[in-house]
Amino acid sequence: MASAAFEEIVEDFEFMDDWEDRYRHVIDLGKDMEPLDDALKVPATKVDGCASQVWLHPRIEGGVFSFDGDSDAMIVRGLIAVLRCLYNGLSVADVAAVDARAEMERLGMNEHLSSQRSNGLRAMIERIHLVASEAL
Repeated sequence: MASAAFEEIVEDFEFMDDWEDRYRHVIDLGKDMEPLDDALKVPATKVDGCASQVWLHPRIEGGVFSFDGDSDAMIVRGLIAVLRCLYNGLSVADVAAVDARAEMERLGMNEHLSSQRSNGLRAMIERIHLVASEAL
């Protein structure tokens, strides 16, 4: 159920031989993302459970979910970019149907992130699902 943008990341990963290349690619995805406006970096958008500072700013327009985000850690910023590819443009009902853990497994993320990063990723996914489910 992944978007075309996420499938492109999966395809890119298939051509990379080692995790270091994949890690750099995730960081580059984060670098390419527009920074979140400082005015949106408020307690309401901050994600608890992350070792680094993380903000997610969701929007739902016409039943379609999207979000912007930012972090003070480069790899986490890249993970936000990956999650944006996974979720942005889906209906709020489809957001709930995404098995993010399985999708991230396709990238090998689950076994290559530290436990702190994995917890942070889980917290971001939970926030995304919560916002979408509240809009149903």
